[in-house]
Amino acid sequence: MEQSKIKIGIIGAGRMGITHYAIINSHPDVQVESIADPSGLVTTIMNKYLSAKTFKDYNTLFSEAKPDAILVCTPPALHYPIAKKAAELGIHAFVEKPFTTKYKEASELAAIYAQKGLVNQVGYVNRFNDVFVKMKELLDNNIVGEIIRFKSEMFSCTITRSDVSSGWRATHENGGGAVFEMASHAIDLVHFLIGKPDKITGSSLNHIYSKNVEDAVSATFLYKTGKSGTIYVNWSDTSYRKPTNKIEIFGTGGRLLADQHSIKIFLNKPNEQYQLRQGWNTLYITSIFKSVPFYVRGNEFTRQLYHFIDCVEGKVPQNLCTFTDGANALEVIENIFKDYEQNGRI
Repeated sequence: MEQSKIKIGIIGAGRMGITHYAIINSHPDVQVESIADPSGLVTTIMNKYLSAKTFKDYNTLFSEAKPDAILVCTPPALHYPIAKKAAELGIHAFVEKPFTTKYKEASELAAIYAQKGLVNQVGYVNRFNDVFVKMKELLDNNIVGEIIRFKSEMFSCTITRSDVSSGWRATHENGGGAVFEMASHAIDLVHFLIGKPDKITGSSLNHIYSKNVEDAVSATFLYKTGKSGTIYVNWSDTSYRKPTNKIEIFGTGGRLLADQHSIKIFLNKPNEQYQLRQGWNTLYITSIFKSVPFYVRGNEFTRQLYHFIDCVEGKVPQNLCTFTDGANALEVIENIFKDYEQNGRI
């Protein structure tokens, strides 16, 4: 007898919710049975073209659709109550980054899901990008020796005109601003490749177009081991057409520079394991990527959701981006805000 499909509910049908619907709906073991969104226009359109049931709020979705797992794609301020309610009902959860808006809430959810044995994942998609996965492998194999310094950056042209202080992106309370929305990616990439810092210092927040939130952020990360690095994020940089992550790592044996599309490797000595010569080498994503069954925006978007389903089905031993990872990013975010308030203002 064919095994029953996993019933998926999607909460929030904005840009990311629709993207995730398209991807997860391609999985052969999944049935997207329910979608919740407060917009009458959105639910009317979905009722016309999709087979999934639609609801105006997540509580009704939970009580009537009874999903096995949910994808949470609402503004960040709503993530905590939705994920907590899902845990009470024994529902697995994938939650978009930055997970929640408060470290305390994130830590609470991480503990609850761990105690209940529920699958939990945060949408830090860079952990599933082919280039950054390869970079992690190279670092784990000591390709550039001991890490001394690093720089993690992200740029986009998301905010390019003065706002009118409306919408969830215009307030920190709702999870808006460059730190929550974009720097969280740069922070998590550091955690994935290098580890969580022991201290945050030198934090700076800049307004470019926004009135109530920052458009650019920089901070220095310090480690007890002696290594250090910086992050710099700007979501008002019109020289970038699409969001771009960059990371540079300097070690005792060489240097790595990467974005979502390639890795440039400088080695003081040749490496036989990876057939890399002394000096500069380049690995392009076209030579290292692994194909996915369905493509939207990037292989990594499909890979993270298929990984979530693998975890729900028990096919992999552990999740690669848990609620604990999301909480770690939020702890750093809160420390950046705290450091700026205490030391960054002149």
